Amino acid sequence: MEAVTRGHYYQPASALPISVPSKAPTNANYYPVSRIAGSPPEISDASTTTGSATGDFDSSLSSYPSVDIIEMLNDRMSNVFDPSRLDKGVAKQAQLSGKLNDKQRELLELQALAKRRIKNARVNFADGIKAANETKRDLEWSQKRVSSMKAKAERNLPDEYRRANNRYAYADDY
Repeated sequence: MEAVTRGHYYQPASALPISVPSKAPTNANYYPVSRIAGSPPEISDASTTTGSATGDFDSSLSSYPSVDIIEMLNDRMSNVFDPSRLDKGVAKQAQLSGKLNDKQRELLELQALAKRRIKNARVNFADGIKAANETKRDLEWSQKRVSSMKAKAERNLPDEYRRANNRYAYADDY
């Protein structure tokens, strides 16, 4: 292959074959043949090389009929695109978002309720510990008082104490 250089641009002398995969879907309903405009005419290699580096273009290109690409794409999209599926999806997403927000709010309420219950349980537990400690102190005081009275009765009334102790004998280690 021979290459032609003009200025500082590289241009091959002949076109190379390139395989291009088709972009058209297999279902023909997506692109109705009646709405597709004809292919633009082939442009020879000679007409593409006649322009200069300053931006001048070949005047023969302006004689081809113009194709409104935007209109053609809009037509194709209006025939292919079904907005009802999108609307249903948006509606379902809105419903799910609402349910999710409701569950989130419910979880926050339950979390706040659990925090209040835990706080009340801690207060009740602290009160119970305080009451248990007071009861323990009262029982220890009572035990000391009973032991003191028992010792005093044994010293002051030894005969009566022995008779009462025999009649009402209890184990000291209960």
